[in-house]
Amino acid sequence: MTSTWDELVTTALLGTERRTVPVRQEPGQEAAAALLDAAAVRTVQRRAALLPVAARARPGAAPQDGRPALPEAARRRLALLLADRAGPGGGGRRSGAPDLTELLPQWLAAANGHGYRAPAVLLPALLEAARARSDLRPEALALGGPRALWLARLNPQWKYALRGNAAPAATAVPASGDGAGERAWQEGLFAERVALLAALRRRDPAAARELLASTWGKERAEDRLMFLDSLREGLSDADEPFLEQALSDRSRNVRATAAELLSTLPGSALAARMAERARGCVALDRTTGAGPRIVVEAPPECDSGMERDGVVAKPPSGRGERSWWLSQLVEAAPLAIWCERFGVGSAAEAVALPVADGWQPDLHAAWSRAAVRQGDAEWSRALLGPAATPPAPVGSSWLDPAKLLSALPPVERAEWVAEFIAVHGLSEAFRLLGVCAVPWAEPLGRAVVDALDSAREAGGYPWSFSGVMGLAERCLDPDQADHLAALTAAPEEAATAPTPSTGAADYWTEAFQRLIGTLRLRATMRAELAGTA
Repeated sequence: MTSTWDELVTTALLGTERRTVPVRQEPGQEAAAALLDAAAVRTVQRRAALLPVAARARPGAAPQDGRPALPEAARRRLALLLADRAGPGGGGRRSGAPDLTELLPQWLAAANGHGYRAPAVLLPALLEAARARSDLRPEALALGGPRALWLARLNPQWKYALRGNAAPAATAVPASGDGAGERAWQEGLFAERVALLAALRRRDPAAARELLASTWGKERAEDRLMFLDSLREGLSDADEPFLEQALSDRSRNVRATAAELLSTLPGSALAARMAERARGCVALDRTTGAGPRIVVEAPPECDSGMERDGVVAKPPSGRGERSWWLSQLVEAAPLAIWCERFGVGSAAEAVALPVADGWQPDLHAAWSRAAVRQGDAEWSRALLGPAATPPAPVGSSWLDPAKLLSALPPVERAEWVAEFIAVHGLSEAFRLLGVCAVPWAEPLGRAVVDALDSAREAGGYPWSFSGVMGLAERCLDPDQADHLAALTAAPEEAATAPTPSTGAADYWTEAFQRLIGTLRLRATMRAELAGTA
């Protein structure tokens, strides 16, 4: 009885008790033994029938990376961080040892800040770590450099490195006139082209724009969107003609991005058009006896000109059309027009004006988005208001303090959040902490530590502060470690505070010990990267 290889495999998978063996059995031979014998014979036959194939071409040599090597202590630290990445994750109570997996992103960013290259022997582990954690990819591939991309082409599991924004920012820019840059742009993988455009944009914004324009009409819509986004860096009035042409793109997303970029240029024609439309909808009424107030007349329609300039005609579910169109017009108009429009001298005065007929949420929300888009610190400051103002209940506010804070200078941002924490505590401040520069400035770090210590002394439930404690481990200035030793002592029980349970008290002590240990480790890693350890 003859049988095919597939029949043998099927029988083995189903089992000889469920399927008749498709081979001849010798007297007294068990079915399973007969199946294995037949499989062995068939294996030899299959191998004997194989024909040699042409050898695959040997891959070209890995490109050179001229960046300096890591100091030896830092190289050992990277190997340790990569080896620890697969360790057991958090869940429930955290251990007292620093979490190396949470320190890896910060270490990579610091190493890239020094301009180092990854050791060749650690490139596979680095690529594997970035495959498992997408948040590591930009910094990991920047450290890996051109050799990481070369290696990624040889392993399908690392193909993420050849897509989208994953390309390393350290990609070298070919010298002008040598043709290498144009060849890379015409023939390179998408990730290489994105990296090339971004690197060229940093060095020569006009050359990057011209390179993009040379193939713009032939690019796919999703690629045009990604390439257009690279113009954010170094955006200037010189980019306006190209972006005006993109307003007529066949892709709605490309048109919207082009309009957004143009609206950040106060002198652009689009900004002027939006300003004219917004002025026609928002004015100051001085005729009422109660004093001047802002009056709003939302646009009655969304015409073709508005759509070309990036206004989306169809509102999201639950939003009225006219308020939706108004918000987009005000958001794209230069904020500088409003002081003149209202006859006031500052953003704070404009924000303080009453708004008639319930239009304040829409108007202030649009101003907030404009302040973030245009990076206007004065308007962001006015819309934020004092940090001591009680925060609105979740879901009821039309303002987003975290986004508005991003438009303030780092020091002012940290001081505002520090004051907010001192007044309102940590429960309302978690998102605000995420937009503050790392390491936290001294007032902010002190405010966070004081709030944690107050929560411990008040008998607060410790596990509810684990997220803030984790942020503190990564964001506090490492130089503060020695000043926090007193926090590891058992808290004094306040007469009016509930006595914390033994488990809670132990957790607080362990958490502060962990915080100090992590800060000291971060200080050591910083010294290793600087070559002073």
